[in-house]
Amino acid sequence: MGIAVMLHVLAATVWVGGMFFAYVALRPVAATQLEPPARLSLWAGVFSKFFPWVWVCVLVLLGTGFWMIGLLGGFKAIGGYVHTMLMLGIVMMLIFMHVYFAAYKRLKQAVAAQDWPTGGAKLAQIRMLVGINTILGFVTIAVGSGGRYFVFFH
Repeated sequence: MGIAVMLHVLAATVWVGGMFFAYVALRPVAATQLEPPARLSLWAGVFSKFFPWVWVCVLVLLGTGFWMIGLLGGFKAIGGYVHTMLMLGIVMMLIFMHVYFAAYKRLKQAVAAQDWPTGGAKLAQIRMLVGINTILGFVTIAVGSGGRYFVFFH
């Protein structure tokens, strides 16, 4: 169980921490210092390095999460906070899949074609969805780490 918890927390940290860094630190600097061609090329490159890690995190989170649920006796035996954490995590994964398979794909195509207006629109869509996922990630972490201590999760 200890290894599963450790891997689960590390995967959540990489994913949510990466989104937080990108949204709060990298985005504002890139927006003020780079013209659209350089900014969109930067983001396409950053996503190409970060998204494989997100896929690893998704697999680790699902694998360790379901493994721990099994070790604890299944869905009937776990607290409501675990059900909540699982639901939020699945919503986050679905949002990420939309970003990856739709918006990011179109961003890469726009950058390759030097279609900066389309690339800017796709980046704006990704920014909004990453912002939502960052908030959901913090809520999920709060529920996962503190949920067992709140009466309404039992």
